[in-house]
Amino acid sequence: MRPENQSSVSEFLLLGLPIRPEQQGVFFALFLGVYLTTVLGNLLVFLLIRLDSRLHTPMYFFLKHLALTDVSFSSVSIPKMLRDAHTECESIPYAGCIAQMYFFIFFTDLDSFLITSVAYDHYVAVCHPLHYTTIMREQLCAFLLAVSWILSGASSLSHTLLLTQLSFCANTVLHFFCDLTALLKLSCSDIFLNELVMFTVGVVVITLPFVCILVSYGYIGATILRVPSTKGICKALSTCGSHLCSVSVLWVNIWAVPLLDVKQFH
Repeated sequence: MRPENQSSVSEFLLLGLPIRPEQQGVFFALFLGVYLTTVLGNLLVFLLIRLDSRLHTPMYFFLKHLALTDVSFSSVSIPKMLRDAHTECESIPYAGCIAQMYFFIFFTDLDSFLITSVAYDHYVAVCHPLHYTTIMREQLCAFLLAVSWILSGASSLSHTLLLTQLSFCANTVLHFFCDLTALLKLSCSDIFLNELVMFTVGVVVITLPFVCILVSYGYIGATILRVPSTKGICKALSTCGSHLCSVSVLWVNIWAVPLLDVKQFH
């Protein structure tokens, strides 16, 4: 495409969720309540782990960082959505939209990698309990955290840099936040490279953690079956039950959010 035929935008319009005007107040209160509950609950978990020395273990180390990640993840898009619903201002500057997309991808990937680290911690606790303190050293926990941050940053940065090279022929985003897929639909440039990177990076940050979690819990299940006992099963469930719920919620969100395309409701 020639430069003179390219167009750019200075801001985007977020259509938001397809909510009727008479229902705005109800949904605003609902989302605000969920957001405040999420933020306050996770901050309480973080403070509790920080203040109680008995919780300074590898499992709670990752849980503490998961709590902060969940607060950050929720704060990327929900406050803007609430402000738009209250003020009926749907615009977001170009730079703000790019930043929102960057941090949304970053915290989504970070959540995925941290949950994978927790799965490995549970695998060591159940399958190698006698060597747990030897394997899950402080250095290993710090290494897993650093790798999670680096991979998440590289993933989100690759998408962001490629997106900033595109020109846009429209500025109406069919979503309630700046989702990468929704933004690519507005581009009048060639997005083949963007889609290729989306697929390649997606395999790494979504499929790989998912496979690692399945393998970890496969070994955990095999270990429990080899030594069947009510006490052992209850201990394993108490260790892994909440994590499995978190994994389920994460994967539901990852697959559900892209489906919330406003166009399908019209």
